[in-house]
Amino acid sequence: MRRFRIGSEVYEEGAPDLQAALANAYARTERPLCLCREPGCPMYIARIGDLHLIKRMPLSGGGHDPFCDSYESPYELSGLGALMGSAIQLDPQSGLAALKLDFRLSKTGSRAASAPAGESSASVTGDPRRMSLRGLLHYLWHEAELTVWTSRWAGKRHWWNVRWHLLEAAGQMTVRGGPLADILFVPEPFRSENKEAIEQRRNAVLGTALPPKSGPRKLLVLVGEVKEIMPARSGRKLVVRHLPGFPFVIDDALHRRLQARFEKELSLWGADSSSHLIVIATFGLNAAGLAIVEEVALMVVSENWIPFETVPEKRLVDALARLREKSVKGLRYDLQTDQPIANALLQDRQQPTALFVVPAGADEAFEASLQEMLANRPEMGAWTWRVGDGEMPPLPL
Repeated sequence: MRRFRIGSEVYEEGAPDLQAALANAYARTERPLCLCREPGCPMYIARIGDLHLIKRMPLSGGGHDPFCDSYESPYELSGLGALMGSAIQLDPQSGLAALKLDFRLSKTGSRAASAPAGESSASVTGDPRRMSLRGLLHYLWHEAELTVWTSRWAGKRHWWNVRWHLLEAAGQMTVRGGPLADILFVPEPFRSENKEAIEQRRNAVLGTALPPKSGPRKLLVLVGEVKEIMPARSGRKLVVRHLPGFPFVIDDALHRRLQARFEKELSLWGADSSSHLIVIATFGLNAAGLAIVEEVALMVVSENWIPFETVPEKRLVDALARLREKSVKGLRYDLQTDQPIANALLQDRQQPTALFVVPAGADEAFEASLQEMLANRPEMGAWTWRVGDGEMPPLPL
């Protein structure tokens, strides 16, 4: 059981007086210390209703003990390692992560314009100094701890808590000097009996993206679940769950690039009725109040909201979902598919175990990179499934 130091007192995770101590510390903006290792790892406090939760500081998971719930695998085992110190810079004083992005958050002109081929974020950047739209979605998912799973949570993860964790994670990030949370739009769960209040809150957020009389238009960042992408009189309509009657407009050129760049994600989503398709997009409002998508990226996740990229990886995600042992899904961020990552980590053990899925037809360069990755982390166990050799081997339980 985890222990935390709050002020001069030490509390166990299940202590009856912990909530009162957290409420007082939250009011004082005081940071608890996780005592999995001395002298303690700084954490932050998040509030949901009357409940206060202790959350891991951005990019601090490697400083925790492998037995601790806040531990995370070394960044070099995923696409996060390539972005650290360049596209993602941590302020040690505030604990906030400053992000450098390769897409625009403002727009000049009154209508969406089609970017030249290769310059839309319907493709993944090769510049590790800046983060693509998909990279931002992966980073939000990671920091919201939506990559973590155990079978004990079955049936307990829904859009309302996905949304809450995303917004909490965004509160620990800045973009271009301002809070990411100020420009992030994540639809709240829609209930018809609360329709008027929900629409008022939505309009308050979207009002900041209305076009000004002069100068560039501000763009917001949408993260939501796709319901469908359907033809419109002009272009396509992106319909997002929990936003009835509020479509997002995609022009034909961007839609063609979206289909080409994310053909794999669209086909995986179409083939698995239990999966969810997550969209991240920059958008602004035109003078008529229509939401116009400027740039867009997609990610497919399982019924438990765990991301996956291929059918073999989905098999691994499904196998891990049945375990009581905690697993953490690795994400690619902006790495290309010809580079290996640790597809998942089994965490509840003295020696964390990295799980690797080697695609059929992987070349010598992929294998060499994988062997180098393993050699650089001798403290970790490793499990490897070479898909071309046959069925998935038993997990290392």
